[in-house]
Parts: sequence; structure tokens; C-alpha cells
Amino acid sequence: MQQAIEAYRSITASKEFQEIERLRSKARHDEAQALHHARLMESKKWQSVIAELITDKDMLIADKEKLITDKDKLITDKDKLIADKDKLIAELRARLEGDNT
Repeated sequence: MQQAIEAYRSITASKEFQEIERLRSKARHDEAQALHHARLMESKKWQSVIAELITDKDMLIADKEKLITDKDKLITDKDKLIADKDKLIAELRARLEGDNT
């Protein structure tokens, strides 16, 4: 067992082993950085997509509100035409009743 421990110490003390460990550690760090960057870019992409969807939603709402306003104006105009028609019918009835007497 002592021989195994001594062999391990001698291997880990070598410059070659320490360089391999340094490179392995750097590779893990670089991989973690790359994953972090990828997640950050994905997050920014989704934020952009969400902002675009919100803008589209706002434009659709504005269009809908304009259509409702236009519809309300058409209804008001229709109601005025009906009132004018009813007034004309009343006037014609009055004339007919006046002519029949």
C-alpha cells in the first residue's frame, strides 16, 4: 500500500501531471464559460422574440380598437338614418291623414 501511495505522490508531483491537470481544469472552465454564454445568448434571443410578440399584440389591439371605433360610428350613422326615416314616415302619415280628412 505504501508503494502505491509513493507512486501516486511521485506521479502527481511531476510537472507533466500538473500540466495535464491544469489543462483539464482549463478545459472544464472553458466548457462552463461556453455553456454560460450559450444560455445567455438563448435568453437574449427569447427576450427579443417576446418583445416582438408584445409589439405585435399591441398593434393588433390598436387595430381592433380602431375597428370598434369605426363600427361605433357606422352604428351611430345607421341610427341617425333610421331616425330620419322614421321622421319622414311620420311626416308622410301626417300628410296622408290630413289629405283624407
